[in-house]
Amino acid sequence: MNSRCIASRLEISGVVQGVGFRPFLFALAQKHAINGEVSNTAGGVQARVEGASSSMDEFVHEITANPPVLSRVDEIRATPIPVTGFTDFHIIPSRATRSRATLISPDVCVCADCLKEMRDVGDRRFGYPFINCTNCGPRFTIINDIPYDRPKTSMKNFVMCPDCRAEYENPADRRFHAQPNACPVCGPHVFLTDNQGRQTAGPDNAVAMAGDLLKKGHILAIKGLGGFHLAVDAANDRAVRLLRQRKQRPHKPFALMAGSADLLGDHVQMSEVEKNLLQSYHRPIVLADKHLQQPCAALSPALAPNNTCLGIMLPYTPLHYLIFDTGPDILVMTSGNRSGEPLSVDNQDALDAFSHIADYFLLHNRDIYFRADDSIVRFQAHKPRFIRRSRGYAPLPVQLKSSLPSVLGCGAGLKNTICLTRGNQAFLSQHIGDMENRKTSEFFAHTIDHFTRILDITPLAVAHDLHPGYMSTVFAGQYAAENTAKIHQKSVADSDNPAFGSDVRNRIPLVGVQHHHAHAVSCMAENHLDEPVIAITLDGTGYGTDGHIWGGEILAATCETFQRKAHLAYVPMPGGDAAVLEPWRMGAAVLYTAMGKTFLDLDIPYIRQMDKEKLAFVCQMMEKQINCPKTSSCGRLFDAAASLLCIRHTISHESQAAMELETKAREDTGSKSAYPYAFGLDRAMPGTQGPEYIIDMMPCVRDMVADIAGQVPAPVISRRFHQTIVAAFAAAAQKIACSAGLHKVVLSGGVFHNDIILTKMIHALEEKGLAVFSHSLVPTGDGGISLGQVVAAGARMRQNQ
Repeated sequence: MNSRCIASRLEISGVVQGVGFRPFLFALAQKHAINGEVSNTAGGVQARVEGASSSMDEFVHEITANPPVLSRVDEIRATPIPVTGFTDFHIIPSRATRSRATLISPDVCVCADCLKEMRDVGDRRFGYPFINCTNCGPRFTIINDIPYDRPKTSMKNFVMCPDCRAEYENPADRRFHAQPNACPVCGPHVFLTDNQGRQTAGPDNAVAMAGDLLKKGHILAIKGLGGFHLAVDAANDRAVRLLRQRKQRPHKPFALMAGSADLLGDHVQMSEVEKNLLQSYHRPIVLADKHLQQPCAALSPALAPNNTCLGIMLPYTPLHYLIFDTGPDILVMTSGNRSGEPLSVDNQDALDAFSHIADYFLLHNRDIYFRADDSIVRFQAHKPRFIRRSRGYAPLPVQLKSSLPSVLGCGAGLKNTICLTRGNQAFLSQHIGDMENRKTSEFFAHTIDHFTRILDITPLAVAHDLHPGYMSTVFAGQYAAENTAKIHQKSVADSDNPAFGSDVRNRIPLVGVQHHHAHAVSCMAENHLDEPVIAITLDGTGYGTDGHIWGGEILAATCETFQRKAHLAYVPMPGGDAAVLEPWRMGAAVLYTAMGKTFLDLDIPYIRQMDKEKLAFVCQMMEKQINCPKTSSCGRLFDAAASLLCIRHTISHESQAAMELETKAREDTGSKSAYPYAFGLDRAMPGTQGPEYIIDMMPCVRDMVADIAGQVPAPVISRRFHQTIVAAFAAAAQKIACSAGLHKVVLSGGVFHNDIILTKMIHALEEKGLAVFSHSLVPTGDGGISLGQVVAAGARMRQNQ
């Protein structure tokens, strides 16, 4: 064995701060007789190590082979250095470096060791709601800057007591350099107030009293990890309905939190994969199918009306577990915010925002620096799929196939996220929300400022949606104008970004990326596809290059550009945005398009339920083309079908009609192989500009009307409608694949949250010999748009070098 002493500087990048990485290296060094020192840097972790060459090899190998469970090692750069004669191994204070390339860990659920201590009457942290260690607890939501050290977190105001300091400085302790380390003596504390802010209980009994109040049917606002929840006993129907009334949320499903997974068996069907996802340290909300055949009366029927799923999660903070010790077994845990605004994170803001909703407030005095909604996942087509990617996952990057210039993607108008690229990493933010008010816009701007600072990314271009009215589009222009000077200086000095430099003249580029192209590229990026593909993008709204509203599209796409090959035939949207909130308008639109004004004489329930004067007025609007923008939206087609079947004529939350239409289709358990209705696939005239095919769903509408008139059950009609959507797009994709010589298909857009559509579409395309790629790393809806924007913009920049 080679015993020659060598020395090396190791620069380790990845998720290596706040996850017990330096204590791990300390223990590993002792195991392999390595001497030296280790510190956090803005780029990750740096170690100067000395030892026998064979021991050094084993030491470095084990870093990547057996890292801490919460860590992720992306790269180890080893540089030989002179031997200086270290006699031991120790951790030294963080080093300041020019580059900030470290990855920030998401917040993770409390670990089993901490829970055991919290429940031990003899432990000094017995019953302490903020117990944590290097293996668990808050990270992203308490960080103000990097390196990840206590003075740069919201724990900076809590001075450790001698006992906590001893743990923090002991390399053999689980809390060695755990930045949020605290105890009842020196750390944050909880307290209970009424809805006027008057304290009713202190740290000793606040949690127990909160649990008792929940059992009595009260509504509580609970300050958690990334923001507030509004909580109520899920088994108390009166309390659940009161929460709906006060929150003015009549139908949208409530998320549930259960004290343990075992308590959910009577309410939902869960596979082992779903159960493992539920119990993972990410702790997302998991959408699981209700027990429809044996519904349990123990829970309120108002939790998720007209929906086959329940959104469930398990406790992820010590405070949650303590609440369940004295409170109900299953709680509603819905977002604590003013309607349409981001989560409240500040005590006073929460009192101001929903004191009219909550009876009591369970608060604490640890600041939340950065809000993060709960992530939502649904297991579909053999994979977990994000509905919302946020707490527990953000801000970890999506790894790209190749490096790109640094780009900021400003996202869409709804379900907004932002994205920043650095090399071959794309940093997708947590969920920001719908860009429809001042507070969300401020949160959006704050997120960009925070991400650019903690990740040390200076964007060389700003990508945005083509819709001129989106706040994110307006912001993109303002951001580029305000940051031109800074970005110019950075690009000239930064040799790692060759795309610009002395070529930057006036301002950084604004790169408009069409909405559905961004959807397509988002799916391509996470699947590491950089060749031409067919993209089926189905959603509710996207501004098209022809000025119309797109949403039922087949594109031939590369990362840089696209051609529109097919789309749903345009139909009018009478009233414009009003048609989104009132699906009956889209019902009238498809009937008018399919049958003309004669539809007013149909003897079907839809006509009987409608106000005849309103229908006649809408017909006049369409005849005269007044406030009737054209749309090829698949989402609006779902709205129309839901209204024709008298499932939903108006909505109180986004996608409600489509969700209830899917629920109705899933009631048709006896005809899973239902055949589709008729549809048209019309070829464009040779030599004409534009798409090759127009997908005409009006034959389907006429067939549906005939079935409705013939009193065919609504579940059967809904199932056949779903099958028709799949059959039409699969047939068009096959024709385009043959003519374009392409065989890879990507699926993206919010319609693919629909389990029937996603599963059947994958199957239909694969049956036609096509290779199908879909989302599993980012949401298929607008929450993934920003990823597509940055990759599309970066690819164009790289192409133009």
